[in-house]
Amino acid sequence: MNEENMEILANIRYMKVTRVIENNVQNHKEEEHVITLTTNGIETSCDTFSLTEVLDISFRDFSQQLGLLYLHTTKGMYSYTVRINPQMFMKKFKEVKEWKKNGTNSL
Repeated sequence: MNEENMEILANIRYMKVTRVIENNVQNHKEEEHVITLTTNGIETSCDTFSLTEVLDISFRDFSQQLGLLYLHTTKGMYSYTVRINPQMFMKKFKEVKEWKKNGTNSL
């Protein structure tokens, strides 16, 4: 993604759980990563999306402690396990999309 004029607007932490088998024993390894919303798009530890590629963001609680944040993109749907409600992140994303659509000078 182009670094020029890129401003970080919001971050949210997500978890990535991998299964590792060692000595015939399955273990779960939990890693914490960050999704970053910038004026140019959304970046995760594995993927980068421009604002035009991200069509929508949604969220689904599946327990009191965890939920899934979904990025609906032109490349498909990507899900991220989050521990907090991402409403503020989603609100900021919608503001940025509207700002880019209308071509206003400031957020």
